[in-house]
Amino acid sequence: MKPLRVVIADDEPITRMDVREMLQEAGHLVVAEAGDGETAICLVRSHRPDLVLLDVKMPVIDGLAAARQIHRERLAPVLLLTAYSQVEMIEQAKESGVLGYLVKPIRESDLLPMVEVVAARHREFTDLEREVRELKDTLETRKALDRAKGILMETQGLSEAAAYRRIQQLSMENRSTMRQVAEGIIAAFQPTAAREARAGGAGRQKASQ
Repeated sequence: MKPLRVVIADDEPITRMDVREMLQEAGHLVVAEAGDGETAICLVRSHRPDLVLLDVKMPVIDGLAAARQIHRERLAPVLLLTAYSQVEMIEQAKESGVLGYLVKPIRESDLLPMVEVVAARHREFTDLEREVRELKDTLETRKALDRAKGILMETQGLSEAAAYRRIQQLSMENRSTMRQVAEGIIAAFQPTAAREARAGGAGRQKASQ
C-alpha cells in the first residue's frame, strides 16, 4: 500500500500523538492535526488528504457533523475514532459517509488494517462514480448524435451514414467533440422547431373557432 497523506482530528493531544506515531511508523504522512471539527474541515479543504481520522466527541463541531460536511464536499474518506460502539452511533456514522470506525483505545493492530480497508473502499467508490459518469456521458452523447443526425436527415436529405460523416467532418474542422457539434446542430434548429410548433398550434386554434 502506498503512503497516505492523513489529517487527524481529536481533542485529546495524547490520542493524536499516539495515532500519529502509529501512522508514521507505517510510512504514512500526517499533514495536519486539529482539536475540533471546524478546524478539521478547514484543514481537509486546504490539504486535500488521502484520509481523515475524526474523533466523534469534539468541541465546536463534532466528528459526525464534520464527517457529513467532508463527505458532502467529496474532500476525503473518513475513518471515525470513537469511545462508543452503540448501534445508533454506527448508523449515524454510515449516514455521514464514514467508511470505517475504530473504538478507543486505538491499537496499532486495529488501526493499520482499517486504514487500508477505508482507503480501498474509497478507491472502489471513486472508480464506480467515474464509471457512472462515463456511462452517463456516453448515453448523452449517443442521444445527441441520434437527434442531430435526424435533423440533418430531415433538413438536408442526407442518409444516416452521410449525416454521421457530416458531424464527424464538422468535429474535425472545428476541433471540437462530436457531442459538441451535435448539440450545436440541435440548438441551431430548436428555435425554428419551436416557432413552427407555435405557428401550427395557432393555426389549429383559429380553425377550431
